Amino acid sequence: MPFFNIYPGPQPTCISHSSANLMERGNQSKVTDFELLGFSDPPEHQPFLFVLFLMIYTLILLGNLMIFCVVRIDPQLHTPMYFFLSCLALVDIFFTSVTVPKLLINLLSESKKISFEGCITQLYVFVALGNMDSLILAMMAYDRYVAICRPLHYSMIMKKRLRIQMLVGAGVLVSLHSLLHSIMTSRLSFCGANKMHHFFCDVPPLINLACSDTSLNVLLLLTETSIVLLFHFLCIVFSYIRIIFAILKMQSREGRRKAFSTCSSHLVVVALQYGPLLFTYIRPSSAYSPNRDNIITVLHTVVAPMLNPFVYTVRNKEMKGALRRAASRIICSCQK
Repeated sequence: MPFFNIYPGPQPTCISHSSANLMERGNQSKVTDFELLGFSDPPEHQPFLFVLFLMIYTLILLGNLMIFCVVRIDPQLHTPMYFFLSCLALVDIFFTSVTVPKLLINLLSESKKISFEGCITQLYVFVALGNMDSLILAMMAYDRYVAICRPLHYSMIMKKRLRIQMLVGAGVLVSLHSLLHSIMTSRLSFCGANKMHHFFCDVPPLINLACSDTSLNVLLLLTETSIVLLFHFLCIVFSYIRIIFAILKMQSREGRRKAFSTCSSHLVVVALQYGPLLFTYIRPSSAYSPNRDNIITVLHTVVAPMLNPFVYTVRNKEMKGALRRAASRIICSCQK
């Protein structure tokens, strides 16, 4: 039995590691698919949930696609900060597309199954894009640090080459991180229990369903994953500590106000992302509750990507100006 039940819930029937049970499991049929039971109870709520998640998913696609396109076509937004913002918007689109379409299908279908291969693929892409999202937020924090703490060197430091190198390096890192978890999870044995009380394939619920020794997987989740998450988060915290000290030293009140306003949107997005994320992956198992955990997971996988476009446009004068210019061009082209 694993030394730490990271994802408590209905336990698999074959978790003993004795020789007798190992032989008994050899006679059981191997699991070839899983049932994703997240948000399946009560059934009468599923049509409402389908409409709700469909509306949210539509807002995610439209809002993030709008930000990506506006940043790409407006020359005034061709700056490092908006370059990272457009990357964040694009990653958010793919990140939610990994889980929400399957959730929508399950809410309308009696069969909520996903194949073993499809589950591992979903796990790989979800972990990779989720970590990419966090790393881009860390890059945006570093960008704000350079802009406020080293303004005279900003254009020299945040060159396009460095930005591309940061993204490529992040891509390699998240791919290796995700590949490690996917390989370790795919090597587990699943025999009998295939009902997952979650709405997508993630590492903790899969560990809980396994009937083979999961101690190495749990150790990996508690150490490597925690280190990666905390590294992203601490990079952001360190950047903003330096930013706050730099702002407090400013003599101009208007300068302080402008500096705080450029960081406020990013801080809101960080809070929306890391609050639920840290609660989900770094906490004791005794705090588990299936319904509550599904809702908290929705916050950082669905709600945060939906709110990001609104956060970055409501209080951002440059983005609102770019949207007005884009709307004017569209209206003028339609009138011709």
